[in-house]
Amino acid sequence: MSEINVTPMVDVMLVLLIIFMITAPLITHKIAIDLPQASAARNPDKPDIVTLSIDAGGQLFWNEQTVTADEWKVRVRAAALKDPQPELHLRAEKTTQYQQLAEIMADAQAAGMVRIGFVTNPKDKASAPAP
Repeated sequence: MSEINVTPMVDVMLVLLIIFMITAPLITHKIAIDLPQASAARNPDKPDIVTLSIDAGGQLFWNEQTVTADEWKVRVRAAALKDPQPELHLRAEKTTQYQQLAEIMADAQAAGMVRIGFVTNPKDKASAPAP
């Protein structure tokens, strides 16, 4: 017999057609699910940054503007009352006396500043001693 018998192939195709006709309505059936509702909370605004620099001579710089000790106290009190409260970054030279830094931190804390940080400059790799 030189002809191909296609009867088994047609039988299989008809069986598959019947299976798909029966299962198709089941696929489109919707199931009610009680999903949780998400509420998007607003991210708090990023606070401003106030930089207080101190040079070796004890001179104070508020955001690169020269200020006296009395002006510093007035400005830090005003900054502490802002909402959101700005971050205070202290930048001091290596030779600055610790006593002056301690007084500045005490003044900032007394004014109500919560976020106080130190800013340093990383060492240059070229100037670092070889191991």
